[in-house]
Amino acid sequence: MNPLLSRLQPYPFERLKELFAPIQPNPAFTPISLGIGEPRHATPHLVLDALALATQALAAYPATAGLAALREACAGWMQRRYGVTLNATNQVLPVNGSREALFAFAQTVIDPTRQAPTVVCPNPFYQIYEGAALLAGATPYYAPSDPALNFNVNWDSVPDSVWANTQLLFVCSPGNPTGAVMPLSDWEKLFALSDRYGFVIASDECYSEIYFRDEPPLGGLEAALKLGRRDFKNLVAFTSLSKRSNVPGMRSGFVAGDAAILKQFLLYRTYHGSAMSGMVQAASVAAWNDEAHVVANRAMYRDKFAAVTPLLAEVMDVRLPDAGFYLWAAVPDGDDVAFARDLLAQYNVTVLPGSYLAREGDFMGQAKGFNPGAGRIRMALVAETAECLEAAQRIVAFIRHSNP
Repeated sequence: MNPLLSRLQPYPFERLKELFAPIQPNPAFTPISLGIGEPRHATPHLVLDALALATQALAAYPATAGLAALREACAGWMQRRYGVTLNATNQVLPVNGSREALFAFAQTVIDPTRQAPTVVCPNPFYQIYEGAALLAGATPYYAPSDPALNFNVNWDSVPDSVWANTQLLFVCSPGNPTGAVMPLSDWEKLFALSDRYGFVIASDECYSEIYFRDEPPLGGLEAALKLGRRDFKNLVAFTSLSKRSNVPGMRSGFVAGDAAILKQFLLYRTYHGSAMSGMVQAASVAAWNDEAHVVANRAMYRDKFAAVTPLLAEVMDVRLPDAGFYLWAAVPDGDDVAFARDLLAQYNVTVLPGSYLAREGDFMGQAKGFNPGAGRIRMALVAETAECLEAAQRIVAFIRHSNP
């Protein structure tokens, strides 16, 4: 067996399942889960119709590079959304969702024969970053989010000795689980570091279309363009239809950016066998070409967060995020694991301990063993508003009962 598999850590939901195994939830309450970030709004009819009309595509093997119509739809969306002009032939590549692509990208980029290959990622983080780094033969470096910076990473805290060995940087903006959007000044800093040390930036932007401010979140390619970097050197952005269009089961997204890197990524994917189904491609074209359903979806999230956030803020440290569909809340007693366990037992509501989404280390002057996710929980407000409100009311009751 591949010895690198032994370096993988249990996925957060495996740890949650183990935590909850001995618990008998209170039967007086119907179960409500805020644990998994799986979109649950209705899939748009235009996507379902496009799928139904494309069944003939099942009779042929799809090309790894995807249909020209899909690449053009993706490039067109990037132009409308970010003002970024892309060559649909060599700067856009369809992928089977951002999760698969993020993992495969690390296998393409990392050279394990170089000294101390390092992958920098935010902390807390999406665990695919860590697994992708480890299985590519690299060592992750966890750069903690800083509450003083709206939960963005303080990139100045990463030592030069780490950057010197870095081959790949994972950026997540809007962030999971914090909902933070990285400002242009941070992008400028990271581009300068990339130019100096030669590492590639993978910008995970799958939450970009669920936001609560008037101005949409800044994207990586958009930031590069604003800073005069028109060739997108060493920069690849990852996006997905799962959250934007409520189609997580389609596993559809695309990557865009540095043409030289995407050429190598396409080569890897040709052998990897990861071509997108022709049916999914047809439905994806329909989704990327329509914005009305995205506006409606965003409005539902805005109404939901406007109803739920003030209620929870009465009893815990929580605020409206910049973007995404998570609330990143501090628990009153600081023990996120006990909070999640007892909340399930007493009120049958599932939340995810923040410490399960982060790694311990010596960060930001903290003592060794500091976990930047500890003391917080992630709540995914993906269900309908009534169910999320019911969950929030139970959480309020739980906290007030526990802290009279």
